[in-house]
Amino acid sequence: MRTVRQLLGAKAPEIFAIDPDSAVIDAIRLMAEKRIGAVLVMQGTQLVGILSERDYARKIVLQGRSSSDTPVRAIMTSDVVSIGLDDNADHCMQLVTDRRIRHLPVLQNGEVVGVVSIGDLVKAVIEDQQVELDQLQRYIAS
Repeated sequence: MRTVRQLLGAKAPEIFAIDPDSAVIDAIRLMAEKRIGAVLVMQGTQLVGILSERDYARKIVLQGRSSSDTPVRAIMTSDVVSIGLDDNADHCMQLVTDRRIRHLPVLQNGEVVGVVSIGDLVKAVIEDQQVELDQLQRYIAS
């Protein structure tokens, strides 16, 4: 099973973040521009939260708040579930399933080094299963 280090190595090393005092509308614009479903909330290099489309829908849209007047810190998820470079894809898949989340910030020595999404995990699992299937087919055929 692949490690988070391998997953990050296979994708662009981009980290998109916003300051907790920024307006929610700025975070939504960033997510739309980058075509991502969540943005890290960082104060300098310190991860302080994560803001997802789900947070926006539940805490702005459904509560009738203003995206322009509400700071990110008011609606972000501050209890962030994170992973390390040596965690494996199975462990990460279990986390996203159990916690019903879609994005896992990757920390190394307390610093953010990447983000793994549920899409990254599903892709890795499918690729690993295909390799295993190919090996079994070759074994059976020989």
